[in-house]
Amino acid sequence: MKIKKLITHNSLTALYLHIPFCKQACYYCDFHFSTHLQAKTQIVNAICQEIALQKDYLGTNLLHTIYFGGGTPSLLSEKELKQIFNTIYQHFSIEKNAEITLEANPDDLNRENLKIFKNVGINRLSIGIQSFHENHLKYLHRAHTAAHAQGCVKLAQDLDFQNLTIDLIYAIPAAHHQIWENDLQKAIELNVPHISAYCLTIEAKTVFGNWLKNQKIKAIDEEFAAQQFEILLNTLKINDFEQYEISNFARHQLYSRHNSNYWKKGKYLGIGPSAHSYNGFSRQFNVANNAKYLQSLDNQVVPAEVEMLSAVDQANEYLLTGLRTQWGVDLQKIKSEYGFDLLVLQKKYLDKYLKINYLRLENNYLYLTEQGKLLADEITADLFFDF
Repeated sequence: MKIKKLITHNSLTALYLHIPFCKQACYYCDFHFSTHLQAKTQIVNAICQEIALQKDYLGTNLLHTIYFGGGTPSLLSEKELKQIFNTIYQHFSIEKNAEITLEANPDDLNRENLKIFKNVGINRLSIGIQSFHENHLKYLHRAHTAAHAQGCVKLAQDLDFQNLTIDLIYAIPAAHHQIWENDLQKAIELNVPHISAYCLTIEAKTVFGNWLKNQKIKAIDEEFAAQQFEILLNTLKINDFEQYEISNFARHQLYSRHNSNYWKKGKYLGIGPSAHSYNGFSRQFNVANNAKYLQSLDNQVVPAEVEMLSAVDQANEYLLTGLRTQWGVDLQKIKSEYGFDLLVLQKKYLDKYLKINYLRLENNYLYLTEQGKLLADEITADLFFDF
């Protein structure tokens, strides 16, 4: 099929900055990072160089969201944060009410650091708590304690960080569900407006992946994970959280604007080692190697591979992201923008999943049902166009 330039109608534009450093390696994490912090200043300098080189990528200089991810961006100093922000402001205009998020570990959040984050312009925190249970934190090899997990949220709220989210992990091996139920209850008691909850997965190039290979641990129990997912849904629903994406829950419609932009196929620019970008018709992937990243930027070259996206690629990505959300998939959009009639081309699978109530079709929008969310990946894969 001939590759054509496809137009996205979403108006939001986002900037993501990958800070590839951590104090220590969590046993489950397969994101790109280094525990050797000596090159942090060099990486920050290179990130600023890349911002300048990539300033025209989005086709506009207006940003609606900025997101510091990693890695652990809460390891950045005030000087480094100001350097990055100054560079952003040199090349972009920031919407007045832009959402500016920084991922943080609980052990980095003290009164001094929180004031620094607020003073440089951070207005949303994403705190990687994962669990409030001491033994589970040790099992995951997190750097913080259960006391840190609760105390940092209260401290952030005291300093007027009201727009914050916490990350939790479920399906951590346990004899019962009580620990997970307690984690959820503590999160609710902290009165946070947003919770992201992810199933523990074992990736090959992690400590857990190596342990699984050598039979030191068992694979994730899928039935146990499904039960904990159902506990998650039921508990947050009765406590007024809206599940707007499979892993994301918000009160008072305080959705993550940045992540919602991904799911709605908005444009975003990714800066830093391993960062990804999307401009409406292609994807760009930065090298996931700090030394190669630095070497390339020293020569004023963005170290990225570019993938042009066909109509099939675009349609499948829209299915993948859209079905995960409460907004569902607009079948007319797939037909008009990408040229495919899902109702005709995937009738076999649509009929199957509609019949068993895993999918719901309403006003030409397709949604996962509560039962369907348990098998989201399988259902989406069946609906993919494969020409």
